[in-house]
Amino acid sequence: MKKTIYKLTSRLRIGVLGVALLMAGSSLLISRLVLANETPAKITHVNLSLSDTPVPRDGKFTTSFAPVVKKVAPSVVKVYVTTKSKTMAPGESPFGDNNDFLRRFFGDQFNPGENGQGRNLRTPPQHGLGSGVIVSQDGYILTNNHVVDEADSIRVAMNDGREFTAKVIGRDSKTDIAVIKIDAKDLPFMTIANSDKIEVGDLCLAIGNPFGVGQTVTMGMVSAKGRGNVGVDYEDFIQTDAAINPGNSGGALVDAEGRLIGINTAILSRTGGYQGIGFAVPINLARNVMTSLVEHGRVVRGYLGVSIQDLTPALAKQFDLSEQQGALVGDITAKSPAEKAGLKSGDVILGYDNQPVTDSRHLKLQVAQTAPGSTVPVKILRDGKETTLNVTVKELPGSEQVAKADNQDNNSTDSLNGVTVSDIDPAAKRQLALPGNIKGAVVTDVNQDSPAFEAGLRPGDVIEEINRKPVQTAEDAVKLTENVKDKSILLKVWSKGGSRYLVVDENKVG
Repeated sequence: MKKTIYKLTSRLRIGVLGVALLMAGSSLLISRLVLANETPAKITHVNLSLSDTPVPRDGKFTTSFAPVVKKVAPSVVKVYVTTKSKTMAPGESPFGDNNDFLRRFFGDQFNPGENGQGRNLRTPPQHGLGSGVIVSQDGYILTNNHVVDEADSIRVAMNDGREFTAKVIGRDSKTDIAVIKIDAKDLPFMTIANSDKIEVGDLCLAIGNPFGVGQTVTMGMVSAKGRGNVGVDYEDFIQTDAAINPGNSGGALVDAEGRLIGINTAILSRTGGYQGIGFAVPINLARNVMTSLVEHGRVVRGYLGVSIQDLTPALAKQFDLSEQQGALVGDITAKSPAEKAGLKSGDVILGYDNQPVTDSRHLKLQVAQTAPGSTVPVKILRDGKETTLNVTVKELPGSEQVAKADNQDNNSTDSLNGVTVSDIDPAAKRQLALPGNIKGAVVTDVNQDSPAFEAGLRPGDVIEEINRKPVQTAEDAVKLTENVKDKSILLKVWSKGGSRYLVVDENKVG
């Protein structure tokens, strides 16, 4: 007899867990890739609370930041991420290519052999932990790309105990910024400051979830601005001595007024823990990336078409510069905005869009944040003379969003994902030694990453009831898991020990 197997709405998901640098954190549900030419049919906007005034600098020191912490702490959330277990092909090792030592102890399960024979290995599920900052009352959250990069699911836990399943709106590895969203309203959100107006010496607070101990607040000051060489493409980091540790990634760096000035991202450490040097992405840069991800589905960056380098003292002397500032143009890309505007190799770019250029990294950031199609003045030094050219900026070629979650079926009313069942046939009765009075659907497979597996459902179990309704066949089981309003499912299950009840809560995905 041919066995008919039904799949209880199991869906394929894509993703793996990742963590980078000595990033202060770990590693959502990524359903499809978005190419550079894809844009949402409808432009979405994020309603932010902005404050442009600098903090008072009267030299007075407060005895407590408790009022500030009470105001901002509810906006900082814990971010829990999970990657599912994977099946590795015979010969593929989780420990690399050199498996000779392992084979001495485990035999040929790491050896594919001549015919590709060997034992399949299954890696365990991986879990990560980071932080995030709510920036709008309807659930937009800023965090780091390395917190959510390639993970399968994400949960957001708030201070008041509520938990939500989140989806990826967009992420950008070039700045290590990601935007996620939860389905909620009237959330406590943080006011955003103008990070260009912070100064070295300003007090700041870092808020996050270091080492998973729970929300923690540390105090320090802005130690430096405009730091680079941390490991991403577009760098303008705020350096702080406020204690930042693993798990703080994606958390908030706030000023003395309780306004968001940065997203905590990385630490410089020889031990892996706090040593007084932490880095945060300035909120102006993070906000620019977030707006682009939300409105366009990708990060739209400006493009000049020049190869540039920093000026050394020797180069500055050769080009008759009194100060070691600016960006030296090496090459010009053919048919680029720079070529069309008349820029040449050997020019020194001193100013861009009426702002001074300090070095090549600074210019790269300025250009990237220019809207394509904009015409901007570029001040250059050529043959000892200063002149200004007008350049019409284009979009950076190959600019694309690394990954974006589509509107995954969070509103799906099907349940028991990852469970496979079949009818009870004579072979199954003999194999499982089923009593004659047992009716239902026999479980043939349970995904180890599913809520059903976590609840205790296993292959060989017989589902007798679903939500107190009797199950006669596998088709009954499928129908009873369709169009359910509550994803907390009550099962009556028979196994060799007798019948028992299980609650499968698919609201706790991940």
